[in-house]
Amino acid sequence: MKAILSIQSHVAYGYVGNRAAVFPLQLMGYDVIAVNTVQFSNHPGYGSHTGQAFETRHIEDVIAGLEERGIFPAIDAVLSGYMGNEEHADIVLHTVDKIRKVNPGVLFCCDPVMGDTGKGFYVPEGLRNFFRSKAVAAATIMTPNQFELGFLAGMDIRTLKDARKACNDIHERGVSTVLLTSLQVKETKKNEIQMLASQADGKQWLVTTPKLKLDPMPNGAGDMTSALFLGRLLAGEKANTALENVAGSVFGVFEKTQFLGQRELVIVPAQDCFRIDRSPFEAVQL
Repeated sequence: MKAILSIQSHVAYGYVGNRAAVFPLQLMGYDVIAVNTVQFSNHPGYGSHTGQAFETRHIEDVIAGLEERGIFPAIDAVLSGYMGNEEHADIVLHTVDKIRKVNPGVLFCCDPVMGDTGKGFYVPEGLRNFFRSKAVAAATIMTPNQFELGFLAGMDIRTLKDARKACNDIHERGVSTVLLTSLQVKETKKNEIQMLASQADGKQWLVTTPKLKLDPMPNGAGDMTSALFLGRLLAGEKANTALENVAGSVFGVFEKTQFLGQRELVIVPAQDCFRIDRSPFEAVQL
């Protein structure tokens, strides 16, 4: 059984961060070691929440305990999501570096959670710069949304050509695989949403799914998508196949969430969506 170390946020109620990533990965057959950077009552999308971001020392202690157990050589991938500050982010990179010393083949999948179209940034400037410089240099896989990719590449993404160029910019700085998790550009129809998978060897694929009307749009979809994509790649799927299967899973969860009229992603009722082996959506090579 392969192991994934997932370092990101946690909520008691709802499905974002580790709550959106761990269960799907476990259903896919992975041993997930979850380290929480925050513990909130619920995600901030409700307008208020309680709880706290953990102090740097707390997270370091938890990871040090894992190292003492001797599990670092058995970790196949590290997944990172929302981080409250630069100190948390530095801990992630320090941990990846330590694991790579005993397991050079470990994958590092970084979801650069910074903001979104229409909402702008919701992390401090120092953390944004961390993703643009340190994270890009260290990550094997990055899974930004359209707003985040534009920031990382230093450009506006308005067309498919822009998106492809931005991905190539990230590749040139060291990232092997980029998953653009939400794409709505000039070429995208109003009732559709797209994802783009890009590899450093120049291959790029686009998948298109219907855009379901969910109001408000559930939080945590990006966290779930990043986890699923990492899980598919770690299972040996090629990027285009992983893209197709992730698109099928995400659409299935959205469809079930809409049907049940829920504010949160219905990850447990829709759990069969994480086990699909044939997606109804085809990735088109660009």
